[in-house]
Amino acid sequence: MKGRVAPPVLRTDRLTLEPLRADHAEEMSEVLAAPELYDFIGGVPLTATELRARYERMLAGSPDPEVSWCNWVIRLRAEDCLVGAVQATIIPGYPGPAAQIAWMVGTPWQKRGIAKEAALALVDWLRRLPVRCVIAHVHPDHQASAAVAAASGLEPTGDTHDGELVWRLPLTT
Repeated sequence: MKGRVAPPVLRTDRLTLEPLRADHAEEMSEVLAAPELYDFIGGVPLTATELRARYERMLAGSPDPEVSWCNWVIRLRAEDCLVGAVQATIIPGYPGPAAQIAWMVGTPWQKRGIAKEAALALVDWLRRLPVRCVIAHVHPDHQASAAVAAASGLEPTGDTHDGELVWRLPLTT
């Protein structure tokens, strides 16, 4: 895949995945404010100012022109509010490009199938690109994220990366 990939708007039955903008930071700082969201991934909630700075760095793109950082916020249309985020980092590789995906949903909206629905939309979009493999890293004790990975078609590989289990979905083009 040559050049960077720009994330489009993606829609599901209940959700709109909106390409990330710096001005999402204020609302997202509230969505991601619960400290327990970071139990498995590390880190702490960021202020709106800190999150805006992070989003601006993300939106500037990878320093490697062959790597695409695709980031979305998740809007729950029925409540017209942001509820989380999904991302895909598309990297060159052999036998073709791979996408590493991740998701996060704020605690008030968890256990409603939102992460699964958003991750499925993301994987469906990746299938339409010349991406050959989708990868996710999931903490071995994070059962909810493992369920999202499995529902998205990924399978655990037995490999670990930084203490997290590597899940993989080969795609055919």
